[in-house]
Amino acid sequence: MSENDKELTEATESLKTLHIAKRQDYLQWDDYFMATAILSAKRSKDPVTQVGACIVDKHNRIVAIGYNGFPRDCSDDIFPWTKNADDALENKKLYVVHAEANAILNSNSTSLVGTRLYTTLFPCNECTKLIIQSGIRSIFYISDKYAEKSVYQASKRMLNSVGISYRQHVPVKKQIVIDFDDILNE
Repeated sequence: MSENDKELTEATESLKTLHIAKRQDYLQWDDYFMATAILSAKRSKDPVTQVGACIVDKHNRIVAIGYNGFPRDCSDDIFPWTKNADDALENKKLYVVHAEANAILNSNSTSLVGTRLYTTLFPCNECTKLIIQSGIRSIFYISDKYAEKSVYQASKRMLNSVGISYRQHVPVKKQIVIDFDDILNE
């Protein structure tokens, strides 16, 4: 074997070893789906609370996403964003559709039986009713900051009674950055 052939063989073997090992810093599924819920929350126009939700099937396919906001065609500029107005009709709670409800409604008639819900905030009792009725089997959430409120205690009571699991998501990656300039300059 000539010297050139040896060098070519070594170079070829070196290239092969470069491509054998997979990238190790990829997103785990749970982080990926929770990040999708967080990104969805960025669409909310609520000045105080932005919530996102992502529903995933058993094949790790995203079935639907949603975020909190007013119903379709209800103007974000006309309806109120406050939650403590003296006039009940001037409180956002009467008008806002929660992220979990929007995600369920956005499923476009796809069966949600056996799916998983990733949400940035533990679901309220009204969303929990929809979760149960739609057949979602497990819930992953980031924050449970209202755990002491009765509507969230009612949620847990209902979920426990029907065997739907729920747990707080602890991310593997503490930060995920989307930098469009990095992508455009590759």
